[in-house]
Amino acid sequence: MNIAFFLTPKSEVIYEKHTATMRQALERMEYHSYTAIPLIDSKGHYVGTLTEGDLLWKVKNSEDFSFRNVEKILVKDIPLSTKIEPVKINSDIEGLIDLAKSQNFVPVVDDNQIFIGIITRSDIINYCFNMIYNSSELNTLVVNQN
Repeated sequence: MNIAFFLTPKSEVIYEKHTATMRQALERMEYHSYTAIPLIDSKGHYVGTLTEGDLLWKVKNSEDFSFRNVEKILVKDIPLSTKIEPVKINSDIEGLIDLAKSQNFVPVVDDNQIFIGIITRSDIINYCFNMIYNSSELNTLVVNQN
């Protein structure tokens, strides 16, 4: 199966440019109620995932931190605590599922590492549930006919 079947395209994904300010990232995450968002560079390459924890650690570890200076802190200067691995669009389903076991979403990149979207763990679970449900429903029909 082609993993593109599961893809939520970049145009429908909330992400942030790594040149954004901490305030912009905080506001975007708050507005959409997300705890993590993909980061891309100015050329569209996936560079990592920013989490609420990354923002909190930046606050904790910054001397003289105030909310007035969140407009001066760039996202690219915030250390990312969790490495969210991307998958290439031509990867197999096994590799996707392996990553999705430990990530709420899997960023998808093309052969040039350009960010093209995400695949959510819930989409994969829903697909698997439907496969199991439809398979067991089919088996029930076959058993009942015999």
